[in-house]
Amino acid sequence: MTPMTRDQMAARVARDIPEGAYVNLGIGLPTKVANYLPQDREILLQSENGLLGMGPAPAPGEEDWELINAGKQAVTLLTGGCYFHHADSFAMMRGGHIDICVLGAFQVSVHGDLANWHTGEPDAIPAVGGAMDLAIGAKQTFVMMELLTKAGQSKLVGRCSYPLTGLACVSRVYTDLAIFDVGADGARVVDMVDGLSLDELRRLTGLTLTAA
Repeated sequence: MTPMTRDQMAARVARDIPEGAYVNLGIGLPTKVANYLPQDREILLQSENGLLGMGPAPAPGEEDWELINAGKQAVTLLTGGCYFHHADSFAMMRGGHIDICVLGAFQVSVHGDLANWHTGEPDAIPAVGGAMDLAIGAKQTFVMMELLTKAGQSKLVGRCSYPLTGLACVSRVYTDLAIFDVGADGARVVDMVDGLSLDELRRLTGLTLTAA
């Protein structure tokens, strides 16, 4: 069994984004998705700091540091792309104008609850950002994360133990070992890496999983 790399995870998410979608990529791992969007589809990337029509990362040495995403990474702007006020960006996010947002997470429950802004630890630094606005404002919320913590605990859980970002907002979870649909009926396994069985995935997560 060989887990997917972060780039392979990003490419897998990109494959599932349809033609014409307006998409927000969250800070961290989700930003990699921009580099793998299919060239034969028109997909408009929005960044919460006020960009629409964001392109992939620039080549080394060609960065324009006045053109960054919400994670302060250098990006490019596609032909026809535009800049706008931060408040307008949040109005777009909160107003239901984003088709898909892709976020990272500390935990996701089998029913689609999301915890991604705070671990609850006394010394942890909270990072709300626009995650709450996106989680409830986007038509679909995808999550990208490693399935297991460094301690070997599953981040896909029966019930989130960390402070919640949103309730029942996540529809699909992309991890390095498997892809899951989550919702009212629990978690269903959409795909797994070669060499991983459903029984082993159940053991790793401690969850009652069904195959899609």
